[in-house]
Amino acid sequence: MLGTLLVSIFAMALVVFWYSGRAAAETATVIGQRACTRAGVQWLDQSVHLLALRLRRGPDGWLGLERHYGFEYSTGGQDRHAGRIVLHGRRLVALAGPAPPSPQTEAT
Repeated sequence: MLGTLLVSIFAMALVVFWYSGRAAAETATVIGQRACTRAGVQWLDQSVHLLALRLRRGPDGWLGLERHYGFEYSTGGQDRHAGRIVLHGRRLVALAGPAPPSPQTEAT
């Protein structure tokens, strides 16, 4: 009986981990797409990929999973650049990637 209970708890924890990972990947996808749209670049491959998974403390002091996602974008269709999104839970911590054009660039 105890073995069945432990297996059930482990299975439930695994399901929760998988669903939270899918939700975080969907959040990272939306963040990456919006960053590319704001910067006026092309979002490549229509997806993000998990680069790293760490246990970290958030700004609130609670332990949580920090996920690092990678994505690719192109400025002119002939090149590929790598971007990175860091989420703590589903909250954005950092974004490295396409930057919106500066007002000086738009004027020229």
